[in-house]
Amino acid sequence: MNISTRFAVAIHILSVLEMNKTGVSTSEYIAESVNTNPVVIRRITGMLSKAGLVEVRPGVAGAKLKVEAEGISLLDIYRAVHVVQENNLFAVHEQPNEKCPVGKHIQDAVVPVFSLAQHAMESVLSKVTLQDIVQSIAEQDCRTDT
Repeated sequence: MNISTRFAVAIHILSVLEMNKTGVSTSEYIAESVNTNPVVIRRITGMLSKAGLVEVRPGVAGAKLKVEAEGISLLDIYRAVHVVQENNLFAVHEQPNEKCPVGKHIQDAVVPVFSLAQHAMESVLSKVTLQDIVQSIAEQDCRTDT
């Protein structure tokens, strides 16, 4: 299993909005870049808007960043699209056999480790901004153009 693709698509959407500041970024335009249906883009953009990261105005085509790219961390995006809830990145199987010593104590043994791992991942995400991603995209694009 892996984390929902909503997170990667949300980063993609915000990157398009940042890199196309002077253009009109409609859901159709973004969907073409993501290679998905515009409905998916509208749904995720709605989540980003609700989190205060994107400005979408009814009746006006296109969306814009509501916050500067350097002010948006990957953790902000991760949380905006509800990838996982607090301390729920790793699921633990329910109702292990209580008669077995492993089954009786497995959850108590692994849940604290899972929580630490999630916090470590979230710490890394908090240190990377949308601007870092956009800059990396621009640098890679320049390298492939030469």
